Amino acid sequence: MIPVKKRLSLIFALLGWFAVIVQFILMRRNSELPLPEVTIRFFSFFTILTNILTALFFTTQALGIKQYKAGTLTAITVYITIVGLVYQVMLRHLWAPTGMQRVVDELLHSVIPVLTILYWYLYEDRHNVSNKQIPAWLLYPFVYCIYILIRGYFSGFYPYPFIDVSALGFSSVLLNALLLFFFFGFVSILFVFAGKRLKSYS
Repeated sequence: MIPVKKRLSLIFALLGWFAVIVQFILMRRNSELPLPEVTIRFFSFFTILTNILTALFFTTQALGIKQYKAGTLTAITVYITIVGLVYQVMLRHLWAPTGMQRVVDELLHSVIPVLTILYWYLYEDRHNVSNKQIPAWLLYPFVYCIYILIRGYFSGFYPYPFIDVSALGFSSVLLNALLLFFFFGFVSILFVFAGKRLKSYS
């Protein structure tokens, strides 16, 4: 019989890959841009990159091909949690998707973040996660921000309105990026703190 952890990992991985793949198909279908540009823009969304990272994690757990040290799952959970929080607070009101787009939208921004938090609670070695790991976790959003600003400067495309230099100006975007960076740190500290105080699942 397949262990519960592997079954959950498989289900979560399949949901993640389904959402990412269908989102790409929908984006390609609804765009008049050349395929290479659509592809670059698709992989320029933090939501997409983070959902791919999460799906990869669940895939390795489902297949039993990699063991991660304590803190890896917490970092991934922080990333996908912020995907969900930023969307709910800052982006949800900007559009009203319907049909399959709405299904995928909810998977990427609501369902998968919640499922990842549940998985983190059940299976992370939370009591061996340390605040000392947080600086390393922050490298991902830092590098992402640098990439988006550089590519946006040359292409004019910014995936999110709060980092759109052409609309807000560089100083405002820099402030927004700094606030988000501190938010990443705060959420990371919160997960480490909560993890050490929550009772272990048994």
